[in-house]
Amino acid sequence: MKKSVWWMMVAAAILLASCSGKGGGISGGNEEGIVELTYLTTGDQAAKPLQPGDRIIAEINNRLGIRLNVQIVPEGAVDKINAAFASGDLPDVVTTKFPAESVSQWISEGIIIPIDDYLDAMPTVKQKLENGLQWTAIDGKYYGYPFISQTDKSNYTIQFRADWLEKLGIEPPTTLDEFYEALKAVTTQDPDGNGKDDTYGFSTNKPNPGETFNAFQFVFFAYGLPYADWALDEQGKVIPIFEHPAFRQGMAYLRKLMEEKLIEPEFMVNDRPMKEQKFFQGKIGFMEGPLFRHVSRIEGGLQKVNPEGKLGWTAPPAGPDGKRGMPVKPKGGLLTSITSASKHPEKAAELIEFLLSKEGRDLLQLGIEGIHYTGEGDQIVYNEAEREKDGFAANGWAHPLAWGNVTWPIDENYLPLIEPQRERAQQSVQLASQYIMPNLVNKKTEAEIRYSSVLNDIYNQYFLDMLSGKKDIDTGIEELSRKWREQGGDEILKEVSEAYESGQ
Repeated sequence: MKKSVWWMMVAAAILLASCSGKGGGISGGNEEGIVELTYLTTGDQAAKPLQPGDRIIAEINNRLGIRLNVQIVPEGAVDKINAAFASGDLPDVVTTKFPAESVSQWISEGIIIPIDDYLDAMPTVKQKLENGLQWTAIDGKYYGYPFISQTDKSNYTIQFRADWLEKLGIEPPTTLDEFYEALKAVTTQDPDGNGKDDTYGFSTNKPNPGETFNAFQFVFFAYGLPYADWALDEQGKVIPIFEHPAFRQGMAYLRKLMEEKLIEPEFMVNDRPMKEQKFFQGKIGFMEGPLFRHVSRIEGGLQKVNPEGKLGWTAPPAGPDGKRGMPVKPKGGLLTSITSASKHPEKAAELIEFLLSKEGRDLLQLGIEGIHYTGEGDQIVYNEAEREKDGFAANGWAHPLAWGNVTWPIDENYLPLIEPQRERAQQSVQLASQYIMPNLVNKKTEAEIRYSSVLNDIYNQYFLDMLSGKKDIDTGIEELSRKWREQGGDEILKEVSEAYESGQ
């Protein structure tokens, strides 16, 4: 199958995504000696579609001597990338979810190749791999650049309607007892003043497919759960978190909130935008989630519906012994790799290095000086009209190609100078970062990758059954433990224990 035919198949496969503003291929001319590279990548939710004649792509072509063809699929739509790979023809470079069973399969089949031979020509990538990302190597080799935050920074907080708490005369809760009282007041005291019994104290959203439901994990940390991923029993052996005593105590607390209707009963139908809309519309008073660059967006969305609305946030509530925390340290993200189909892997490596280098980051974040922005002393003045033509996100945010290639903004405390509420955004990170819970083990083992989707579904169902009262908590934990271990959990624990003992 010719590569041009394959790209037509990819374009057809993601036509719906293109129509919704997430696809779009870009290509250059046919200059002799120019290396052609194809790049299949996942996009950011905030990104606009690429347009023919995109000047950032043209600038990359000029600087690297390439003709870059790009196809972007929606963020999270890794099934479309998997389908493209199954067609039998491949792009030169791909960005996809990592770790993932599909990536493990591509590595074992030689579909994506190690980049170790090119690292001397990739100083930015090499420095990042050797300073905190060593655990992403597979059998001693690196198979691309992993887009995984490695800093001790977080933007996850408990968020609330500050205007409601002021109206009710309630201070932001600092303990589980105060959190309960605040949720009860929001649920029962008509904070929106419409005379209806139509508000809930807290809500959240369903997890992504195949992932663990962990929105209430801050409650388990308050009861003493010491790690975000695994726990240790009294003999020092690795166990799943639901076998730790803090889980049972936390479930009892959450069951009480659910029984008293302080948690929105339909939270599992929410995705994150739906949850936020309910927050804006005055249906819920508290939610958890990321802030930082979202501060102005969330408060702006709230004030479009309720002009007097105020966004507040607070640390996770402390438990009986003063313990508290929020999970964030990720073990996964995205991986940008070179495929075995590339006729010019050294040029593909140069592209990956460029996108991650300061020169490339500046291009993807700022644009071309004199067109997308101008520098005036220490200040940057953005030309938003010109930036919009080339797909940049609004308010000084990045070009679509930045997703998966430029480091996380929070890692470098990056906020555009024109970002509204810049100071409050930074304050949200300062607060949240105090309560990051560590992982017991850095890496995600092969058994985890292989079994996690099925086991996470089992965990999620038992969690919801215990939360709703369909199952007794003690019985639910006992059944969950047995079923989880039987269906791959014991194999996972064996590998995780080995990783823990070896310090990985």
